Amino acid sequence: MSERETEKHECLNTALRTLHECFSITMPQMLDIAEKFHEAMLAGLTGRKGPLKMLPSFLSIPTGEESGMFLAVDFGGTNVRVSLIKLLGHGKIRVSKKNSVLLKDPGGSYDYTSSDVTGRELFCFLAAQIAGLVGSGAAVPLGLTFSFPTEMHALDKAVLIGWTKEFKTRMTEGRDINLLLHEALQRHGLHGVKPVAVINDTVGTLLTAAYGDPHADVGSICGTGHNTCYLEPLPPGRHGPMVINIESGNFDGLPVNDFDRELDLQSEKPGGQILEKMVSGRYLGELMRLVVLDLAHQGCLFQRKGGDMPGFLCQTNTFSAEHMSLILSDKTAGFAGTAAWLKGSAGIEAALPELAALHTIASLLTTRSARLVAATWAGVLRHLDPLLKNQHTIAVDGSLYEKMTGFAWRLREAMDEILQDRAGQVTLKSTRDGSGMGAAIAAASEII
Repeated sequence: MSERETEKHECLNTALRTLHECFSITMPQMLDIAEKFHEAMLAGLTGRKGPLKMLPSFLSIPTGEESGMFLAVDFGGTNVRVSLIKLLGHGKIRVSKKNSVLLKDPGGSYDYTSSDVTGRELFCFLAAQIAGLVGSGAAVPLGLTFSFPTEMHALDKAVLIGWTKEFKTRMTEGRDINLLLHEALQRHGLHGVKPVAVINDTVGTLLTAAYGDPHADVGSICGTGHNTCYLEPLPPGRHGPMVINIESGNFDGLPVNDFDRELDLQSEKPGGQILEKMVSGRYLGELMRLVVLDLAHQGCLFQRKGGDMPGFLCQTNTFSAEHMSLILSDKTAGFAGTAAWLKGSAGIEAALPELAALHTIASLLTTRSARLVAATWAGVLRHLDPLLKNQHTIAVDGSLYEKMTGFAWRLREAMDEILQDRAGQVTLKSTRDGSGMGAAIAAASEII
């Protein structure tokens, strides 16, 4: 090994040790986060200022005996799903028809997420998709899963507080989302389709799990975004238990580092959604790019003759959560799969220590993500059942949980570490497509 290679190797090892300290979340830190999260929940429930909105859903959990045919619209991002769902009772659900539509055409012919489009135009587009699925003569209740912060005034009245993600559609914020949908259905002649319920995707995930599991009382999305809800047994000013949408992605009582601060400053809304920016699929890839770019600036990674910086590191969002999962799942000799991806996408011939470093960085970021999420779940459980005397099921949906290599077991490992001898009281349950089916359950709950 040449002197230059030796220096670079030592530089890389030193940088990785620093990163390990930077991104590690210790057991005492998880317990501290759980306590702060619980305190923020209590503040939100009692109307005090804090990072958690604690939004009412106007729903309790289902009995599992709700039945009938319902339309479900799952609107959580640019890919909107419309489904005709039959609830069979006894905790059983069947999807009769479904269709998926992009709100942003990759070819550029339309973009319903942009500021060039109004809310009326957006919901007219959705109504057209519903008409295509069920026909104009359909008479069916509809539940809408709308995965953006809303102020709920009733189960069928939800006012959009503000768009998140890449949405900028005009004349929608501050408007009743269900009324926009109702008016669009009327314009399309869908007079028999009755929008009776609006829920968040997190609430939908909990409802879907609870339809067949009496212990389900917490729901969480670990995907492009992040959020958690739970069944509040004593909601202030309400009669009976109600599911509360925490909007936990906005929690900010966290140990942030310089990379987190840089990502936040570059984001659409600096200062907001701090937890989400540290744990969700939308941001993890960009966070990894910032880390790798820093190592490249230090001369530890991807430095070639002439000191040229690889162009892909200088462009935002060139790393994604999918790339991180590819790196973490690479079990080939010498990380050949990762090497092939770098060569094909960026023209980089990476040395083995560089490939191993990418694997380490991806592991550090996903492990931190899992441990932060687990800490907030522990805060919810502390509120619900401080001594964990009862069984609890946390329903989880989202691409990060389902597809990110190692993420699910890292979550379970972190929960076991926090809960120790009571860990057996808590089950993590994968609830795929729960947000759509939950909309149907919410619609059923409205008309029973």
